[in-house]
Amino acid sequence: MQTFKTIEDVEDWLEPMDYPGFWYTVTPFELDIQDKASCDEQLVKEGVNPETMLYVLKGCARIELTKKFDLKHRELAPWLKPVESH
Repeated sequence: MQTFKTIEDVEDWLEPMDYPGFWYTVTPFELDIQDKASCDEQLVKEGVNPETMLYVLKGCARIELTKKFDLKHRELAPWLKPVESH
């Protein structure tokens, strides 16, 4: 199973996934998101745009994984330290 250190790790991991790959890859994490059957139905019966559906699903997965693993954003400049004011 994939491990993450930062929120950006999750974003980078999700970014290249297509719809079938998304479901295959995230299912083991047991995320609290809409199930595949419901999403499939929306795509077919309600004419939801597949790219929009996948975008929303990836966003929901990012949020859930961030909560589940208590992830934070990657430090932008770890070599910089705050200066105390005098």
